[in-house]
Amino acid sequence: MNPYKKRSKLELAQRVAQDIEDGSYVNLGIGQPTLVANYISPNLEVILQSENGILGMGPTPPEGQEDYDLINAGKQPVSLKAGGAFFHHADSFSMMRGGHLDICVLGAFQVSTSGDLANWSTGEEGSIPAVGGAMDLAVGAKQTWVMMDLLTKHGKSKIVNVCTYPITGLACVKKIYTDFGTFECSTDQLKVIDLIDGITIAELEKLMELPLIHI
Repeated sequence: MNPYKKRSKLELAQRVAQDIEDGSYVNLGIGQPTLVANYISPNLEVILQSENGILGMGPTPPEGQEDYDLINAGKQPVSLKAGGAFFHHADSFSMMRGGHLDICVLGAFQVSTSGDLANWSTGEEGSIPAVGGAMDLAVGAKQTWVMMDLLTKHGKSKIVNVCTYPITGLACVKKIYTDFGTFECSTDQLKVIDLIDGITIAELEKLMELPLIHI
């Protein structure tokens, strides 16, 4: 039995959205990161990009108003803000690789304390490796943030000293947003930005089997 009240997926998306600054160009990766679009303040001008060729993506449309000709990279229906545009896949990847994105938010299988990212293959038998645009985003965006559950289904930390899964990008992750708290990667030691209520640094260190610095 887990004694901690972890962040839900929606609460986690809301937490990520809080850190996105006005005027940012942001890519939201497939999976949990797409939820962030629903929590960006309408008072901010944040331009969302999707790697399949959308700029100016809006939140999830209300039920019954979906247009399946307008989808994100995860094939989910999205809305388009006024002034938004869609274009060729190659142009989208030029944006990603050319350093034009301020932030990308990705899921991950593992992240090292120094910011190495592994998010395209676990090597499990029968699994289908799919790197997609993750490598381009990880090295092309000015900041790479990861949004994920802290623990695997077996209770092991996904934040590790050294990644054991195939690497997507080296030392690219700046922040890690999890259901237990928010972390900042550094070259020496993982830094804790915030924690959920009811857990201490010492308890988290034991859970993760890693030393932590609280900033």
